[in-house]
Amino acid sequence: MTDTVLILIDVQRGFDDPSWGRRNNPGAEANIARLVDSWTGPLVLVRHDSTEPGSPLRPGQDGNRFKPELDRADADLVFAKEVNSAFHGEIDLDVWLRARGVTHIVLAGIQTNMCVETTARVGGNLGYRVEVVLDATFTFDLEDLTADELTRATATNLRGGGFAEIVSTRDVLQRGRVLAADR
Repeated sequence: MTDTVLILIDVQRGFDDPSWGRRNNPGAEANIARLVDSWTGPLVLVRHDSTEPGSPLRPGQDGNRFKPELDRADADLVFAKEVNSAFHGEIDLDVWLRARGVTHIVLAGIQTNMCVETTARVGGNLGYRVEVVLDATFTFDLEDLTADELTRATATNLRGGGFAEIVSTRDVLQRGRVLAADR
């Protein structure tokens, strides 16, 4: 599974701040932890370093730190970004992935319809096989749409637009067990 990397996007404490509003998928962190605990391939952790003055995701704030579910993560790469796509951060992720022969990326993290979706779209455009572990993401209500509606729209956009496959944590874990048994 060396051609496949797990990329966890913006799994940060700042998303626990009540200013974000109502979120969906309360099981996302547990699924992220399950992925971290079982993943045997390369692992990338991406952190959002907000430039907004009042953001809980600003560097130097407790909210900029990763959530405890990542404490056990043995990452091959950790870097920050200031925009939605992990491909546009302080590291050139595309160059890093191609240098390692990665052709398949598995994405999870926060927010489903923002940084996860944007990273999936860019990854798909760059020619990677992209999977989004939808039950290992969450988002917040936005304008007149609920977080669940936004998540469904993201899944539809990514799948229907050919950017990514939508999978579950269970799918990823089962595939990992099958691959390990084949070794």
